[in-house]
Amino acid sequence: MDSSGLWSRRALLTGTAALGLVGCGRKPSAAEDAKPPAKAAPMSLRDAAQGDWRSAADRARDVWRHPVQTLEFWGLKPGQTVVEFWPGAGWYTDILAPYLAATSGKLYAAALQTDLPDDPTAKAIVEAYRRKLTDKPKVYGDVVITAFGPTSGPVAPAGSADLILFLRNLHNWMAASLTEKAFRDAFTALKPGGVLGIEEHRGEPGRVQDVLAADGYVQQAYVVEMAKEAGFVLADQSEINANPKDTKDHPFGVWTLPPTRLSAPRGEPTEPGFDHAKYDAIGESDRMTLKFIRPEQP
Repeated sequence: MDSSGLWSRRALLTGTAALGLVGCGRKPSAAEDAKPPAKAAPMSLRDAAQGDWRSAADRARDVWRHPVQTLEFWGLKPGQTVVEFWPGAGWYTDILAPYLAATSGKLYAAALQTDLPDDPTAKAIVEAYRRKLTDKPKVYGDVVITAFGPTSGPVAPAGSADLILFLRNLHNWMAASLTEKAFRDAFTALKPGGVLGIEEHRGEPGRVQDVLAADGYVQQAYVVEMAKEAGFVLADQSEINANPKDTKDHPFGVWTLPPTRLSAPRGEPTEPGFDHAKYDAIGESDRMTLKFIRPEQP
């Protein structure tokens, strides 16, 4: 073979390689262009707990309330229907509502009953909660606000809820003679096999339970008995929210501790010289975390 033939073959190979390189940089076809973009991963509970819509003060309390671990203990899953009784300012709503909205679930907020003549503050609390939700509809989704109180109706459609939450409110309902109604309304709203999750300030075992829970503490055995009388079955209990430092003998009840930090009886002016250091060192209250089931059969 002469040198001219060799160079011709080299030129052919070089040209073919160049064409291959050009082919690697080609534009995608119309069919390839039509492929849908990869879907983003659904929101997790941890994502919701870390959301920038939560205030710094609320997130600082996660060390005491352990929201992700607590909701996982109660079995919260994507797409469920959840009822939160008396959500207050929305500490837990800030986690529940975005998570359920992002996973095709549903949140019912059984807020304070606002049509009672002897409770003028209830309306202001509920309106502030409603504004919080409507100000960020893309974050919270479509939360259905119902009511719970002495004469309220259903908190959610009967048999619709997968999970119902009583979050540090039993002592309030004991003081207002609402505990039986709370358990009854929860039982009605839950599906058979549904879960009632309870977090509550835990009283000292062996003490006589004050039926009005004036100090904010409730004995765990007392809660279990109330739930059983309503038809629930205790499925599990956890020490996620326990605090062994809590001596439960504070001058202004559980509200002496953070985050309330009372320095005088409720409704009275604060005491400027009150020393909070001892109580701040304890941290937030010792709490029971209980999981009840509505039986499949009555």
